[in-house]
Amino acid sequence: MKKVHPIVAIVFAGVSTVAVAGGDHGKNVYANFPVTVKNYTGDKKTSESYSGQIARHALHNSLKKLAGKGNGEANPELEAQIMAYLEGKESGRAIINPKTKGKFVVKQTTIDEISKKKNLLGKTYKGSIQGWPGNMTGPEVLKFMAKKASAANGGYDPLTGYDYVQLISKFTMGAVFYNQAVDNYLDEGLSAEKKPNNKPYKEGAAYTGKEHVWDEAFGYFGTPAHTLKLTAKDVYNITKQKEEAFDKADLNHDGVVDLKTEMAFAHAYYAAGFDKGGKTDYLHTITQAFYDGRKLIKKANGKKLSDKQRTKLQGYAATIAKNWEKVIAEAVFKYAGSTYKDLQKLKATVESNGDASAIFRKYSKHWGELKGFSLALQTGQKNLGETAVKLNRLVGFSPVLLGNTQISGIDSDGSYTQKSSISIEEYMLHMLKVQKLMVDDFNVKARSNDALSGLGDLAKKLGSGKSAEND
Repeated sequence: MKKVHPIVAIVFAGVSTVAVAGGDHGKNVYANFPVTVKNYTGDKKTSESYSGQIARHALHNSLKKLAGKGNGEANPELEAQIMAYLEGKESGRAIINPKTKGKFVVKQTTIDEISKKKNLLGKTYKGSIQGWPGNMTGPEVLKFMAKKASAANGGYDPLTGYDYVQLISKFTMGAVFYNQAVDNYLDEGLSAEKKPNNKPYKEGAAYTGKEHVWDEAFGYFGTPAHTLKLTAKDVYNITKQKEEAFDKADLNHDGVVDLKTEMAFAHAYYAAGFDKGGKTDYLHTITQAFYDGRKLIKKANGKKLSDKQRTKLQGYAATIAKNWEKVIAEAVFKYAGSTYKDLQKLKATVESNGDASAIFRKYSKHWGELKGFSLALQTGQKNLGETAVKLNRLVGFSPVLLGNTQISGIDSDGSYTQKSSISIEEYMLHMLKVQKLMVDDFNVKARSNDALSGLGDLAKKLGSGKSAEND
């Protein structure tokens, strides 16, 4: 990983363009950028193309649904189906999600209608995942989780506290979408030598090297092409497929939502979720930087970018990377708070000899979201160093289980090992320290589920002399 640099629908094969009603003809819409490739002889009229990235969003959404289909027993058929969406490239895979929901009609029903021969595993972060037991790489972690999910009841294992649906989803969003965008396309992809702007991306392409590199990063963010014409709440509701959001999504009023250009996915959804609270503007800051960067490339008109132009483009990329990182850090903060609140309820229930199963299930879900996002945060273009070490130690390999144990590793048979751990109350303190870490190291502002007001009292109660520090 590298350090951050300073500073009416017409559908063609693999490319969607959006005509906007009214007099602005597409202003502030990530669409209708002209073909600037010199001596281009094809029939394409616009140059933006990121259908492969949208196909991977549909693969991720569908994989998440499949991960929750297990019945608690080994299921080779389900495992094969999950793997088809994770690592396969075969044709005929249905879009399990998002699909038509009431009046929210989705245009595409198969992955191939978006882009052919795409998978997730081939684009997964290849580095070591230190926060997961077993010393595995990113692809190995996803395959391991997927296999475990196929044999778990509804994707959930009460013996370990693992909610594989959440773990797989949140980690995939980081290790594929975030990593590919900020540590590939917006990093090496912007170098002078790689994919230059005075040549097509590949022979016969209607887009230059730099145009396509930028588009692919935009596609991984997962926001509608017309986001700058929408509110954060609009984008949030589009992801939820709320009926009242359909007209907002269907920009060209053709009666269907085109997943390629009109749907919202992944981190764009989370950015919108935080922004609708009014304290942040991650969604529009990121989208505006993408839009402004694409305009800059368009102005080069098929010529090689000058050093000045590339420096300015790298500035837009830095804005995107910084704010995208903050979105993930906000999610870590939020779910650390959710986990803390679940632990409060769990502790009270255990102490009163009540039935803790429902609370433990909710706790596992929120912990899975926390863990998935915390692992995702470590797959960007920066090496988080000590911050990553602190985060991994505070969260642990698993939630603290009843009986005060945690997962400690994986044996040669692929089974989990456990060891004695801290108490539920001590783990509550860890969750507050995670929230403080996100404030101190990432300056999060939305702070959903903020429980930090209890940090000092809990640390004092447990005898910590340095309540504001992380272990």
